Amino acid sequence: MSAKQKLLCLVYALIALLALAGTWGHAFSYLPLGVVQANVQFWQDTLVNPASRFIGVDIIMLCMAVWLWMLTEARRLGVRGVWWYVAGSVLIGVSTFVPLFLIHREVARARWDEGREGAGLTTGDWAGMALVLVVALGYTALSFGVLPGL
Repeated sequence: MSAKQKLLCLVYALIALLALAGTWGHAFSYLPLGVVQANVQFWQDTLVNPASRFIGVDIIMLCMAVWLWMLTEARRLGVRGVWWYVAGSVLIGVSTFVPLFLIHREVARARWDEGREGAGLTTGDWAGMALVLVVALGYTALSFGVLPGL
């Protein structure tokens, strides 16, 4: 595996950890309700206003496209256990399990692409993703009430 691929896997792992912390920090308030009632209440809460409904539908449809891509990519590269990533996305969080799949995919690509080095991400790509990360962290902080509302 190249140094670029290792760095990419590290970034994916950090995204997965931040996503797990950022989402499950909110999920713990549902756990005392029990598994079934917690899920019922969670999904009811996603319907409380137009913004929550918008983002709920948007994420669900994005998940459908991402899962379809994950399945086709897993088949192309011979990645086993792809349905564990889909199940983890549903049960724990898509923002945690897609980066974990991407790590698995990079490992498979390293084997599949041996001897063929791709262009990789540019400095502009990394800068753009850093900007997205700052926005995502800001939104997460706002959602926890750490930052005052704008």
